[in-house]
Amino acid sequence: MAGKQRSYHDAPDPSDESPLSVAVTARDRDVMTMVRRAIERNDVMLAYQPVMQMAAQDRPAFYEGFVRLVDETGRVIPAGQFMPTVETQEIGRVIDCLALDMGFNALRHDPALRLSLNMSARSIAYPRWTRLMRRGLAADPTAGERLILEISEASAMVMPDVVSVFMRQLQPAGVAFALDDFGSGLTSFRHLRDFYFDLVKIDGSFIRGIADTADNQCLVAALIGIARQFDMLVVAESVETAADADWLARAGVDCLQGYFYGAPTATPPWAVPETRIAV
Repeated sequence: MAGKQRSYHDAPDPSDESPLSVAVTARDRDVMTMVRRAIERNDVMLAYQPVMQMAAQDRPAFYEGFVRLVDETGRVIPAGQFMPTVETQEIGRVIDCLALDMGFNALRHDPALRLSLNMSARSIAYPRWTRLMRRGLAADPTAGERLILEISEASAMVMPDVVSVFMRQLQPAGVAFALDDFGSGLTSFRHLRDFYFDLVKIDGSFIRGIADTADNQCLVAALIGIARQFDMLVVAESVETAADADWLARAGVDCLQGYFYGAPTATPPWAVPETRIAV
């Protein structure tokens, strides 16, 4: 007897799911559970990594604040292990809110601090996030000019027109904007011209080992040229060796960030008095 034919509109047969898809679904479910529980316990923090000025490598130009979660075993979980799963969900907006609130607290603690925070373009229209932004800027008249918001290429291109309007609205408050993971996404020259980015952060995949990689040297030189055309400062991410730092210095980047200069640490900059921020 012929097997039963399935309609295009039939629900998928669970037996059709591959072991890989089942495993991915289970992993994502576990990640969401871990994130929700960490937020409920308020086990959320910022880890700070210095971004060094090329012109004065003994002092950071600013710090980047990376959001971290602490799971039930006490392990510190970096954003890369949970944000890809939650970034499109409302819980991703909640994490952006927590990061922004912690960022404003850090700026209030240290009036010399300049801090960058990652955000998703999807948070622009999230009411809680916009309230926190307005409140933080109103509470400290210097906070705006000391705050840098980092938006990845992929996130910016989800809603480029909305991002452009948002950036224009915050410009009077002095907030700066960084295009994160520059070179890894699909930002067109037209949108790059219309955006209001003050700096670009070249994706670390092009930076690691650049001193010995001719192809990456060519690509990074081109990215630096594009940034200069649009009057944007250039930050090289994932700088891990002296050789790479030397090559990037000769190439003309403005700032360097990576483990060669310091790993992200939960110790706030104001708790290390010998390290001051150049302003």
